[in-house]
Amino acid sequence: MTNPTRAAPPAKPENLLLNLACNLAAPVFILTKGGKLLGLDPRLTLILALAFPLGYGLYDLAVRRSVNFVSALGFLSTLATGGLGLLQLEPFWFAVKEAVVPSLIGLIVIISQWTKRPLVRSLLFPGTVIDIPRVDAALDARGERAAFTQLLNRSSWLLAGSFAISAGLNFGLARQLITVSADAPEFNEQLARMTLWSWPVIVVPSMAITLFALWRLMQGLERLSGLTLDEILRQPADDKKAAPKTGAAEDQPKDGGV
Repeated sequence: MTNPTRAAPPAKPENLLLNLACNLAAPVFILTKGGKLLGLDPRLTLILALAFPLGYGLYDLAVRRSVNFVSALGFLSTLATGGLGLLQLEPFWFAVKEAVVPSLIGLIVIISQWTKRPLVRSLLFPGTVIDIPRVDAALDARGERAAFTQLLNRSSWLLAGSFAISAGLNFGLARQLITVSADAPEFNEQLARMTLWSWPVIVVPSMAITLFALWRLMQGLERLSGLTLDEILRQPADDKKAAPKTGAAEDQPKDGGV
């Protein structure tokens, strides 16, 4: 008798404290104090600071075994920051780079609406949080599949708008704070200041718009599916049911079994 197919375990949740430590705290500290404490020249200080977000990206991929689209672009953005710094380009190009990354994300969000897997569905409608089979069944039973597609499209434009705002704020902040080329002694300190200020100036407004888009999506989904929010969200009991059973009873054949 063959064992039943086992459901794939859900992806592990991201460690937020480790994320902040590697992507914000460590780079800012090294860029501002690391060169003096360790006696490194500006180039090596920059490389050491960038090693933390790069290392975290690889660690997160190995532990959670899933590629997050936005994290992947952040990984490439970090590489671009290091490359521009080592090439010692003018400050203007750092501002351009800071605006290009969120602009690309917003553009891909919009373009993906016309594909089989809209990106907004992965960002705002993940299977690890939403009970997708139940929602799909409810939408099909009520004949609201087309209306749900329109709801996803509107959410895509809201999400793309948050990235457009982020691009403009990124460009303005970089132009304001980075005023010297990468070979100047002040460059690393200015880069650290920009990294620190990017959280209240850029992340908070963008997150507010994203949460509003998520709220609109959940409100529309409740209306179209006829389900409550508790019914839409995956419950811990659902994961326990999907978990494989262990014990001696699993290995014992049933009476009369084939």
